Amino acid sequence: MTKDLNIKFEEGVRFLAAHVPPSDENSRKPVLFHSIRVGVYLYENGYSKDIVLVGLLHDTVEGWTTATEKEVREKFGDEVMRLVLASTKDYSIEDSGERTIELIKRCVESGQDALIVKGADTLDSFKWYTSQNNEKELQTCMKTTNAIFEFKPDNFTDKIFVELKKWQSK
Repeated sequence: MTKDLNIKFEEGVRFLAAHVPPSDENSRKPVLFHSIRVGVYLYENGYSKDIVLVGLLHDTVEGWTTATEKEVREKFGDEVMRLVLASTKDYSIEDSGERTIELIKRCVESGQDALIVKGADTLDSFKWYTSQNNEKELQTCMKTTNAIFEFKPDNFTDKIFVELKKWQSK
């Protein structure tokens, strides 16, 4: 937990706060808090600065915020932006199942770091939707998890996949 990481994390939170619209009772989930939880999970589990920042910023260019790719790249660098894009859904794919499979395959192609971020994102969603008793969204989490384990190469052996496997078996 370096001072540099802490400063960058704070910059990321400030950036998100400036670009995420307020959530309300009709929101599927509070996006700002979700993004912070994903980043904190990765931070507390000792991941690299880039993985932590991507966890924090993973939804920035997915349409939930006013942030642009250019702004994220300028503030956080090419590698962070590459991994953010790897974990960003392609809404031009209309079928949600096909969209999920394409996303997971893209994460795998981008490397284990991208799939770790998607795993942390999915873990947080499992926890949130369980607390909300939202069966529909829990099914979406399960579909994402199933795709992760279908396409994850055997040499992707990070501890996050062990934790995600526990949620898959619930």
